[in-house]
Amino acid sequence: MEIIIAYLVLGLFAGTLSGLVGIGGGVIIVPVLIFLFKFSQHSAQGTTLALMVPPVGILAAVMYYRHGYVDLKAAGIICLGFVLGGLIGARLATTLPSAALEKIFGVGLLLISLKMLLGK
Repeated sequence: MEIIIAYLVLGLFAGTLSGLVGIGGGVIIVPVLIFLFKFSQHSAQGTTLALMVPPVGILAAVMYYRHGYVDLKAAGIICLGFVLGGLIGARLATTLPSAALEKIFGVGLLLISLKMLLGK
């Protein structure tokens, strides 16, 4: 029961951040699954992708849409690319050793952090 509550708290935290600043799955859930729940990199990424399939921020997206902050055309086009890119990335990720995947993920987070901290 404790693990269920812990997973629920993680989802609530990541969902809140996702709705607030547009991040969640990869940036929050993957590292928490690895460091707190002792998932492997592959399992953390796979689990995160699986949990995002049905709800991918649908209620948050509706709220942004109601306030006029959603470009449906752009979202639809990006979604098409995202579906194909997700397949390509998953095929590649499942062939890589865990250590390589961890480094790629870390570099991605570092680059995002630097961009956000250093501004435009």
